[in-house]
Amino acid sequence: MAKQKREQLKIEFKQVLTEFVETLKGHVSTPDDQWTVKGFIDAFRNIYTISADTKIVSKILEIHLFPKLLEFANQHDYRIVLAEQQNYYPDLSFVKADDESVKFAVDLKTTYRLPDNPEFCNGFTLGSHGEYFINRTSNKNIQFPYNEYLGHFCLGIIYSRTGPERTDETKTYGLEELKSITSVISDFQFFVHEKWEIASDYQGSSNTANIGSITKISDILTGNGVFKQLGEKWFDEYWMNYGKNQITTPDGKVKKITLLKEYLAYRGKDLKLANPMSRKPARKNNRRAKK
Repeated sequence: MAKQKREQLKIEFKQVLTEFVETLKGHVSTPDDQWTVKGFIDAFRNIYTISADTKIVSKILEIHLFPKLLEFANQHDYRIVLAEQQNYYPDLSFVKADDESVKFAVDLKTTYRLPDNPEFCNGFTLGSHGEYFINRTSNKNIQFPYNEYLGHFCLGIIYSRTGPERTDETKTYGLEELKSITSVISDFQFFVHEKWEIASDYQGSSNTANIGSITKISDILTGNGVFKQLGEKWFDEYWMNYGKNQITTPDGKVKKITLLKEYLAYRGKDLKLANPMSRKPARKNNRRAKK
């Protein structure tokens, strides 16, 4: 497929996906901006509140949104292919019903605002920079080879956690008390960006080869990532070579290149091309959410 055609299809998909995502807040929120999910119910009509654990919240949000995602796919003549394994990329593959060469990767990402600094969130990972990212015809841990996707998108959700003083995970409620239950999360913001647009130059986790996101919320919502001035080509090149090249520091030590400014210097490029707006995480040693 010609490059110009690929770009046009990607632009069109991003536009309709963005319009769709703007409707999702009303699907998951009550009029006072709480999550409509209050807990889970058993056969005896008892309601148990859920934990604010990020993995639990993330999975329930995915289940909550999936019928809407199916509606969107059907409306625009796509079928959704789910990741076959839990650790496969991406969460969802959108494949054009009448042309299987048209595929888009969509990862669902959720994260919470930092209570002590609400301009920042806990961040998230943007997929591996390992085998399938480097070898783009590989089938390892990916639903379809990386280069078969015309675009790689993040459908993100940022929310606030409800303080423990307002929720009690040990309490059981009756069905008649449903409306009185305080949701464990609230105040949703949805966004869609290509993953390179919100990427940082540091890993998203210390023990796995995952690409990290920026953490300033205003920059996430506007796609103002570290590679903003460089583009997707440099995002790909940097993360394909992450930690593989070495430089000598002013004090004579040899270190692996794990910062974009170091990589630009190594390649003889202008260091100002590394977008300064979103380079650093909100706080030192901050643990970013997996999803």
